[in-house]
Amino acid sequence: MPEGNVLHGLAREINDHFRGHRVHSSSPQGRFAGADLLDGARLAEADTWGKHLFVSFAGLAAQVHIHLGIYGKVRFTPGLPPVVGQVRWRLCDEATTMDVRGPNACELVDPDEMESILDRLGPDPLRADAVPERFTERVLRSRAPIATLLMDQSVIAGAGNIYRAEVLYRQGLDPLTLGTALRPEQARAIWDDLVELMARGLDGGRIDTVRPEHEPEAMGRPPRVDDHGGEVYVYRRQGQACLVCGAPILTSTIGGRNLFWCPNCQRP
Repeated sequence: MPEGNVLHGLAREINDHFRGHRVHSSSPQGRFAGADLLDGARLAEADTWGKHLFVSFAGLAAQVHIHLGIYGKVRFTPGLPPVVGQVRWRLCDEATTMDVRGPNACELVDPDEMESILDRLGPDPLRADAVPERFTERVLRSRAPIATLLMDQSVIAGAGNIYRAEVLYRQGLDPLTLGTALRPEQARAIWDDLVELMARGLDGGRIDTVRPEHEPEAMGRPPRVDDHGGEVYVYRRQGQACLVCGAPILTSTIGGRNLFWCPNCQRP
């Protein structure tokens, strides 16, 4: 499932291509019932909260709500290519076509429905209006492991499995540490680190989490080769040596997702 920085990047791209333009809207697959209502409307803005993307149109109270889930994809193509495969929503102008395939949700929502979605979400580290205290207070009063809390979108919106593993490594925290066992400054350090890392991921187009002294050039090691790209400390590095201490990286499952950590650098 895409992490929050990817959704913020999609919002940027939608705005770059379509903001202020009259657009053509359709659902070639036929599963987005509201697509025809938007045909000919002027796109006002795309915005993101966590892993939820919202697209608004001038003069319309309803917005398009997209949640990609695990299989959803968004593709931008110059011009107007033929429809290939199952396209839930096609949005286009004279220059660019956007196709949305396989999302968990692609629907028109009214203001009340949108508010209901947002009410279920925690603060988003990539939003300027985020309130960090909402995250830290929720963490510090919870007896759930911090690894579970970081995957709970009602606690923090947008962080996913990669950022969870990497921020816990960078903060030297055992993933099973309970929220109530953290000090306030530790909880705030997690938030601040995620703000920096996710902003870097948004601007760079990939997730890089290692510090300069652990980059391949600095360590004299080959770059990481992985479908997800980016230089990381522990994510999907099970059995490999920790870049800092040399201990083998471990993996387990918590919260239904694979977790990765260094048993030496992240001692209880």
